This record gives sequence, structure tokens and C-alpha cells, in this order.
Amino acid sequence: MDGNRLSGEAVQLLFRERRRRRLLAALAAVAVSMSLAACGPATAGPDAGGDAAAKDTLTVGVSLSLTGDFADPGKAAKRGYDLWASDVNERGGVLGRKVVLKIVDDTSNPNQVTTNYTNLITKDKVDLVFGPFSSLLSIPASQVAKRYGYAFLEPAGGGPKVFEQRLDNLFFVQPASIVRQGDIFADYLLKLPADQRPKTAAYAALDDPFAAPLAENLRKRLEAAGIRTVYSETYPDSLTDLTPVIAKVAAGKPDLVVSGTQSEDAYAQVKAMKQLKFSPKWLFMSNGANNPVEFPDKVGSNNVNGIFTTGDWFAGSKQPGAAEFVKAYLAKYGGEETGIDTTSAEAYSVGVLVEQVAKKTGKADNATIVKTLHSGTWTTPIGDLSWDAYGEPQSNYTLVQWQNRRLTPVFPAEVAAVQPLTSKPAWGK
Repeated sequence: MDGNRLSGEAVQLLFRERRRRRLLAALAAVAVSMSLAACGPATAGPDAGGDAAAKDTLTVGVSLSLTGDFADPGKAAKRGYDLWASDVNERGGVLGRKVVLKIVDDTSNPNQVTTNYTNLITKDKVDLVFGPFSSLLSIPASQVAKRYGYAFLEPAGGGPKVFEQRLDNLFFVQPASIVRQGDIFADYLLKLPADQRPKTAAYAALDDPFAAPLAENLRKRLEAAGIRTVYSETYPDSLTDLTPVIAKVAAGKPDLVVSGTQSEDAYAQVKAMKQLKFSPKWLFMSNGANNPVEFPDKVGSNNVNGIFTTGDWFAGSKQPGAAEFVKAYLAKYGGEETGIDTTSAEAYSVGVLVEQVAKKTGKADNATIVKTLHSGTWTTPIGDLSWDAYGEPQSNYTLVQWQNRRLTPVFPAEVAAVQPLTSKPAWGK
């Protein structure tokens, strides 16, 4: 082994320790933010720089993870924000005002994200703010935005605790909360004739604020429909070798495996199934499998076919605005449509919503954005969106499946490109 490099296990341990520290820091940051919010509205509110309508520019402040653990998705979000800004400026800006983005790095740190948004609002006096990546950072950031009366549209932060804050200025710009991400898979299964549905299921989920509740939500729905649970386990995030867990899953001989996963454990589950020569007829993975680039790279492109997951944007999407987004993205960044990160489309859609509010109302101030988005349904490249009073989206994800080594929409019928495979091919096929 190269003595100057950490082993894979050491890297995992380091990653988990950093994650533990971030969680503790996030809790502290949220506590501070909630304390501030409880003190009542701040005296320095939005549009503090004067009459916003008289300005030539519309400055949007964003804190993104350009370094640290969330750097890859953070940079993907930046591409989406930058693309929207250049697009809307080519169209003449927002109500004639040129959009200027002020993007700062939060280093994937919840304390830094709090500092960043406070400075963007109180020192830089930006007109609007857009959200960061991940619930971990969106929670403290949204508290700062609420404190100063700013709308908070965020492309990546749909964990349950985001909505438990009950903030009326928050809008999660995806079709549904993370916990409901698997609903579309249950909808699909339960529309099948009874004799074609799986009879038994096993559940293996990461002990995580997103993955475990999602798997539990699916288990309750499928059990209520008569699909018997033969095994269920929630494993700690310190567990890197999932072979023992998958061995217990395989022993139950389930027709269906529901994997409540993030990224690394999703790759580990597939690796364990291959080692154990266990290939379930049905396999649904919540996260990890929905990354069009990383997943085939990590598990092997000949091992992805037949796996179900969900998404809100995918190559070939017929959603209004999606084709224009892809054309602009490829013109600006190059590459191929299948290599576009979903986070870029979600961040781009944040800007699209502001643009639509401005066109509808003739205004682009925070109070108008908050009030306007709380009613109606809004069409974006990632789908038609609407929200409840606290920013939880009320639509649904699309069920996608790996077919011919490509993520392909398969349900519901109005967006499906092909019929779903009802039996996952063997590994390597």
C-alpha cells in the first residue's frame, strides 16, 4: 500500500467522524438560529438597500459548499444557479434588472453557512437569497433568512426536520419531501394485478434522518397492501461492510428488497449482494442509485440494470422547460445530457420560480415571492410544484429504472419512456 495514502477503511472512518462533528455543529447552529428567531423580526429586513424596483441589478446571495464533503453537489448547484442567471440576463433580466449572483463558500460547515447568510443579508444587503446544498446546511440557513424576512427557496434540503421548523418563508424546490420519495414506487407496485406483485419484502436501511424514515414509510404501505415483511433492519452509519446485513436479507428469500440508502452504503449493498450471489427480483434503492454518473462508476455499469429509484429530472425529460434547460446547459458547460447532475436542474428551477413570480406580479421582492408561491402550481424543468404552508412540496417524484445502463423514467405512464422491467436481470447482465 502507498504509505502516503489512507486505506479505504481509514477514509470511511475519517468521513464518519467529520460527519459526526458536523451534525453536532448543526444542532448548535440551529439552536442559536431558533433563539434569534424567537426574539422577533430583525430591524434590518429585505430590500434594506433602498427601493428595489429602482435598482438596475437584482443581487442574489448564495452560500454553497465549494469545498469540503459536499463540494461535488455544491458545485453542481452552482452550475445550475450560474446557468439560470446567464439565461435570464440574456432575456433581459428580472423585470429589466440584471441578475448578479454573489456566491460564497461555506466549506460544508453549518456554522459557516450561518455566518455567510448573515453577512450576505446584513453587510452585502443582497436582494434575495437562494439555498445551499443539504438539509444539514439548509436548516440553519433558513433560520437566518426567516430572521431577516427573506424568502428561502432551496434546491436540496428535504429532510423531515426542515419542515418541522414550520417556516412560512421556506420552499423546497423538489416534487416531494425526502420521506415521500418512495411513494411513487409503492404506487406503481400497487397498480399491478395482485398476482404480479411481490409477495414478500425485506428492508435494509441506513440509520439516517432520510433513509430510515423513507424505508419505514414504504414498509407500512406495502404491508397494508398484503406484501409480507420477511426481514427488516436499520444499520448504523459506522457499518461499512454490509455483507452481514445483506446475508440476513437474502436468508429471508424476499421477492423485493427495499434499500433505504444514501450513497456509500448503496454501493456497499450492491457489492454485498454480488458477493453473496443474491439477486432479488425487485430492488428499490432510495439514494445512490439515482446518480447517473457515480452509481455505475461505483458498482459497475453492467450491474445497474433493473434497479428502481426515483428522481425529478432525467435525460430525455418531456417536462416543459427541460429541453431548454438541457440545451442551455450543454452550450455553457459541454458534455452529454446523461451526465447532467440532478442538483443542477433543481438549482436552475429555483431561479425559474423567481422569474415566474416576477412575471406574474410585476415584483421581485421577498414578501411578494413568499405570498405568491404559497398559492397555485408552478411549472419548472423538474416538474409542476406546489407547497404546503411550511414549504413541503405536494407533488410526487418520477419512478426511474436503470435500463440499458441508463436511468429511464418508467412510471407514471404520462412520463414513462419505456415499460418497467418486472424482473431485475442477474448481476453482470
